[in-house]
Amino acid sequence: MKKHQIKIIGIGLIVLSLSVILRLWDPYPVEVMRLKGLDFYQRQQEKTVSNNIAVVEIDEDALEQNGQWPWKRDELGKAVAKAFEAGASAVVLPIIFAEPDRMGGDKEFVDIISQVPVIVAQSAAQKGKGEPVPRGLATIGGDASDWLFDYPSAIGPVSDVGKSAAGVGMLLTAPELDGVVRRLPLIVQVKGEKYPTLPLEVLRVFGGEASNQAKVTEAGISAIRVAGIPPIQTDANARVWINMKYTFPSVSYVKQDWSLLKGKIAVIAPTAEGLANTVATPIGTTYGYEINLQALQMLIDEARLSRPAEFDIYEVALGYVLGLIAIITICYLNYVVAGVLFLIISGLPVATGFYLFADGKIFDYTWPVLAITVSWGCSLFMRFVMEFKLKQQIKKQFETYLSPDQVAQLQKNPDALKLGGEERELSIMFTDVRGFTAISEHYGKNVQGLTQIMNRYMTAMTRSIIEKKGTLDKYIGDAQMAFWNAPLDDSSHAIHAVETGLEMMGSLKAFNEEIAKEGVPAFGMGLGINTGTVVVGNMGSEQRFDYTCLGDHVNLASRLEGQSKPYGVKIVLGPLTREKVKDVFPTLELDCIAVKGKKEGVKIYTVFEKGTKIYSDSHDQFLSLYRAKKWKEATKLAKDLATHMDFMKDYYAMMIERIEYLQDNDPGLSWDGVYRATSK
Repeated sequence: MKKHQIKIIGIGLIVLSLSVILRLWDPYPVEVMRLKGLDFYQRQQEKTVSNNIAVVEIDEDALEQNGQWPWKRDELGKAVAKAFEAGASAVVLPIIFAEPDRMGGDKEFVDIISQVPVIVAQSAAQKGKGEPVPRGLATIGGDASDWLFDYPSAIGPVSDVGKSAAGVGMLLTAPELDGVVRRLPLIVQVKGEKYPTLPLEVLRVFGGEASNQAKVTEAGISAIRVAGIPPIQTDANARVWINMKYTFPSVSYVKQDWSLLKGKIAVIAPTAEGLANTVATPIGTTYGYEINLQALQMLIDEARLSRPAEFDIYEVALGYVLGLIAIITICYLNYVVAGVLFLIISGLPVATGFYLFADGKIFDYTWPVLAITVSWGCSLFMRFVMEFKLKQQIKKQFETYLSPDQVAQLQKNPDALKLGGEERELSIMFTDVRGFTAISEHYGKNVQGLTQIMNRYMTAMTRSIIEKKGTLDKYIGDAQMAFWNAPLDDSSHAIHAVETGLEMMGSLKAFNEEIAKEGVPAFGMGLGINTGTVVVGNMGSEQRFDYTCLGDHVNLASRLEGQSKPYGVKIVLGPLTREKVKDVFPTLELDCIAVKGKKEGVKIYTVFEKGTKIYSDSHDQFLSLYRAKKWKEATKLAKDLATHMDFMKDYYAMMIERIEYLQDNDPGLSWDGVYRATSK
């Protein structure tokens, strides 16, 4: 095995092992990632219409017909009677009757529910009202108390309702740490008493038993038995994963025909806006009571979901083995084959998850995919690095951005390629792309397309730099740095720099017209030019160096480019640049600004094409009024100037906004009129 292959595998194994440690530690982000991955299964499965449960909705029409909620309870009693007349096998009222009916309808209500199988609700709470109705729990193997969710109190129905109803079930939800409900406890406890939740209580009523049974092991509760259905496998805390695949047929309370209730469990539930609480689920927001119906139908159909404890070990093992295979492929195979195999390998956990989910088993594919991707990606990066270094060893290391004149000069004088520099007055330009996010989004995952359009843009912008005797220092992502007057003398360097900037704006317009025909979003550009004495020469190390410049004026040029956007202009000039070009191009002062990292203010300017009509006297008057804190007069003049110089309207809008802020936040007598920038 070659040395570089050993290094690649070593790095990959280290990353893979760290991924395993992260999974075993299972911090919040990893747990949330796993839960979101499990949600994906739920969202992909086909919906099933319930054959056992139907909902009577107390909706907006019902409120309009019967008045505001709550109604007199004899009205609900009539609804219960109507449901049974329609053939319902039982009625569930997911409503907590915690207080006597203030309108006196309890007697009629109780008379009706005492004659037919009706299940009402109660709820766990911090403070309780009414009388919660406990339900005994027989256990096999141990005490369940240490494993059940424990609540300090509960809200139960009034005594007559609780005694008359065939069943009383806890109506609650148990969100995961990200606030989404995926599991439901079937039994909870309050002050030592055991209370079934609504799905289990409905099953108990149909089974005809007085209580429920639970199997308890050293690892917690493992199963709950209900008469008439197979034992329900639960987690240690008596929770079940909810299969969210069901939809429930429904009818409005005000409809005369309730025939869809025949042979079904009828659920009479408030659904009008503001009456029912909603909760987040893997498939979206739904009513709180519907969580219980999903669990109930799942238990009836035996379409149960489970996540065996041993799956944690299987997931770690699968991720590690597949990650190791992915690392080895990147060492020995070409990039295309390794990439195809990576896609296949990373897809295996997902395929495994869907296969097991079809059998009711919940398998986490997210961590194995993450472990495979991260370890493969790091190995791929190491391979790139190794190959790059290997290639660099067989060629002379010489990389620099120079104009043809400079290359010719260096060819004549190779001794110039040494470390060091000289002080020289330069005009330095920085450019940057505006609107890159929209361009990037346009190409999406088409990296090659994005690369090609950026290369075309850089080519169009670089042409003017070279033609105007400039030195293209470097590309910085989507930005450019260039300077004039080095290494060859250029007495008109400031003029050439500004000419280049204006030509680049023209080239950008033509470029945008060209790419618009291709449907590509337009490029924007900001540009900063500053003139000053800096150190220029070959900078770097003995192994690699660039012909570049360093100094305060270089930093200022970069900061000026960053100010073009907030000041609403295309080009921002430093003071010495403006001084050298003011007789050639029209210019306007923008502000006196202390760029980020500086305390002292410097005047900044913008520049226009020759022949552009500007109102420089009025503009200077505006700045004088602004610095004299004559806010009202300055604002009026700014608005007037914006109408005459439309190309400066964004600048004046920004200044008016700043004046409004200063009016509300008086800068005080010590204000020097300098704006101190907080961003680059």
